[in-house]
Amino acid sequence: MTERERLAFLEGQAEKAYDRMYDAVSPTSAAACYSDAKEALYTAIGIAQQLADEESVRRLEARLAHIKAVFRSQFPS
Repeated sequence: MTERERLAFLEGQAEKAYDRMYDAVSPTSAAACYSDAKEALYTAIGIAQQLADEESVRRLEARLAHIKAVFRSQFPS
């Protein structure tokens, strides 16, 4: 798998985790999905930085910020 393919895979994993966050049956399950999404995006951002793909870095950072904001507003601790 190339780094570009890995980047796309991780982004897809993050989106799946984000979707699962809404289907979670408990706050703990939602938090685990949130954590999975963040981890995948942080790794994808690192790969994009290694590839010097600034457009992807910005897009992924924006998506991460959005997911964090949604989690904090819809799943308050």
